[in-house]
Amino acid sequence: MRSSRMFGDAMASGYGLALVRGIAPTDVFRLMEAVPKGTGEGLDALVEEHLEHRDATDYWDDSFIAGAFTVPGTDGDWTLVFDFSGGVGMPRFMPALSQNGRAVSHSTNGGAPIDLFDWYEDGELRTGFEWPTNRQGSTPDELVPVMLEIGFDLTEDEDGAGPSTDTKAAVLALTEHLTGVRLTKELLQGAEYHFGHVPQAPAAEWTKVVIDVTGADEERFYKEVTREEAEAVTALARARAEEPIVILGPSSPTP
Repeated sequence: MRSSRMFGDAMASGYGLALVRGIAPTDVFRLMEAVPKGTGEGLDALVEEHLEHRDATDYWDDSFIAGAFTVPGTDGDWTLVFDFSGGVGMPRFMPALSQNGRAVSHSTNGGAPIDLFDWYEDGELRTGFEWPTNRQGSTPDELVPVMLEIGFDLTEDEDGAGPSTDTKAAVLALTEHLTGVRLTKELLQGAEYHFGHVPQAPAAEWTKVVIDVTGADEERFYKEVTREEAEAVTALARARAEEPIVILGPSSPTP
């Protein structure tokens, strides 16, 4: 799966994948407030639905098409949800999808990627991370023995981010450990998908902006700017722009 061209394309364009225990695809879409869009056979059908949606919206909104199907795993059936939303679509639904159960997701936003992993139980984030050495949640260290056994390298470098390893392969193995579902090319390509149109997230008050850029030399620039800082800079720029323009003539005194 990790080495397939299909997964490489998903990594390049950005994807989201979630596994939800004990909830049927139609009920998953209901919790996501998604509009059902019928069914289709295979991953090619999901890609076609995704491209048609993007053409119709001209890429101007954050709504997306998700595909879902049932797959057997640990303690019963799971619903697998797959999308090409650039990795931003699923996280907001995880608390609702994991109520009275378990949900696990991972994603990437493509490009210079932000790769996320989240494990939820009963609506609560148990372990989540972008960098495996910097974990959040109510039990951030519970999975550490399993992560080490799987092959995560949890030693920290000077930046506290951990060394450069194939973390995505380890995330796939960690997801399988928590769900009993092995993700394969054949599984995703051969499934009969339920399609759902997931609406944009409602607008929310923002508190900060995160600038996270990796250059061609692989140097990473990361900075958080609070809303107060951004508003102060904006107010200063506006005040300067509104100042009268003084044009000095040849006889004007030197300032």
